[in-house]
Amino acid sequence: MSAVDHRLPPPAAARTDVAALAAGLVTVTLWGSAFVAIRDAGQTLSPGSLALGRLLVSLVVLGVAASIWREPLPERRELLGIAAFGVLFLGVYSVTLNEAERRVDAGTAAMLINVGPILIAILAGVFLREGFPRWLFSGCAVAFSGCVLIGLASSQSGSHAGLGIALLIVAAFAYAAAVVIQKPVLARVSPLQVTWLGCAAGTVVCLPFAPTLVGELDAAGVTAIGWMVYLGVAPTALGFATWAYALQRMSAGRLASLAYLIPVVAILLGWALLGETPPRLAAVGGALCLAGVYLARRR
Repeated sequence: MSAVDHRLPPPAAARTDVAALAAGLVTVTLWGSAFVAIRDAGQTLSPGSLALGRLLVSLVVLGVAASIWREPLPERRELLGIAAFGVLFLGVYSVTLNEAERRVDAGTAAMLINVGPILIAILAGVFLREGFPRWLFSGCAVAFSGCVLIGLASSQSGSHAGLGIALLIVAAFAYAAAVVIQKPVLARVSPLQVTWLGCAAGTVVCLPFAPTLVGELDAAGVTAIGWMVYLGVAPTALGFATWAYALQRMSAGRLASLAYLIPVVAILLGWALLGETPPRLAAVGGALCLAGVYLARRR
């Protein structure tokens, strides 16, 4: 038998995983940039206004995409899960994170928000039956230690307000619960539909902030409005769509481990765009985040 007969095509799962990994890395990059945008726009726009503004922009962008692709709408039984995902991730998480970043420093915010991937791994193991892989939890532990170092390096004395920390914990639980709810829905509904309708649900719960948004837009400068539009187009519309695409093709726990790269991206972009030189301890923490993500993604 010839050697050619023994050659097997690469498995489809491997090809799909590469595409999912690429989509996940796009999300991580865009969500990391969101911390820089929120930090700047948050000086002019209040937390609720900023959350509603970016959702309105993303709703228009995703609505145009949905009209072009013309995918069938999901069945009614899927709408509850999509709505829960949108309310928790695009509504509760966004508003509480925006408010918390006004009360605690960015390092503490990154440290506490990154409890989320650990919660996702635990919840996915229980409710989605993904199990508790040794390498996944070992990698999450290493990556979280890196986030702790970033938080220590970036912390400012007197900034650890109790309400801000409580809000970050609420945001982390909302984030984790939303991902676990979203995962099974994506087995039956396309990533675009889940993201678009989820944005619609998040927009509805943020509508009470509409009068404040209208009033603040009159006084907001071009820069703040530009950041709001960017947040709606890139981290929200595109970032959540690529996240849903990746989540459809890999386990929730392994995808969530990529979120530990978000502080690294935020530090690099803050250095490049805002001239914020990261402390050496933050660089060590970033290296630990990279090592932890590598461990978490080992099979």
